[in-house]
Amino acid sequence: MKNQDISESNVYISVIMPALNEENNISEAIINTLKAFDFFNLIGEIIVVNDGSLDRTGELVEGFIKKDSRIKLLKHTKPEGIGASFWEGVENCKGDIVIMLPGDNENDPFEIFRYCKLLESVDIVIPFFYNREIRSFFRNALSFVYRFIINTTFIVNLNYTNGTILYRRSILKDLGHRSKGFFFQTDILIRLLKNEYLFAEVPYKISKRGEGKSKAVSFPSLIQVIKGYLQLVKDIRFKKKPKINFPDDSLTKIRR
Repeated sequence: MKNQDISESNVYISVIMPALNEENNISEAIINTLKAFDFFNLIGEIIVVNDGSLDRTGELVEGFIKKDSRIKLLKHTKPEGIGASFWEGVENCKGDIVIMLPGDNENDPFEIFRYCKLLESVDIVIPFFYNREIRSFFRNALSFVYRFIINTTFIVNLNYTNGTILYRRSILKDLGHRSKGFFFQTDILIRLLKNEYLFAEVPYKISKRGEGKSKAVSFPSLIQVIKGYLQLVKDIRFKKKPKINFPDDSLTKIRR
């Protein structure tokens, strides 16, 4: 394949990569992301957030850091949650564009980076995966119910809310609430969409997880989602909507 130049001039992309006990997957996740940077001629960085791993995840990342200056490592002494890892990455990154790519290597950076050009027209690019057969019937059914609840509650029509979303970093700064658990992507999206930021939904393909089990489908993560959902309902439905101040580099502000 030939390299594709879809980069915006002087635009820097930061990949936040949360990782909890991903020694069997983190290397491929990093390598694939670096290859995607090069293929699409993107200027970027990978910020791995080692969320209290007890295996060799951190050691492997440190090995990559010695070879490539585009990789950085943040450490948690104990697990704080994928949402907390994402927000810490946002606070420590320098990119104009931010995306979360988990360290389990389930998401293909080539699939989402191809849409970076859309950020010349919108502030958020929301992917939804089309190869649903890659996941079990139970996981797909759970996703369907979850999506129905979110769309119905908040009067939106999103195909997927937990994917590898591309955000313009400046629009994240004024979000007053920062969810720390598995609900964080949905929480961010609904708050931004209710603030009328322009977005685009795009299809992409996911891969099978390399090793281990997903931490998204578990009782603790379910409790996090329920708490996050109730907090979001309270904030959206029962609190006065704050005045929207679009950042100067927001395409929503420019196009308005």
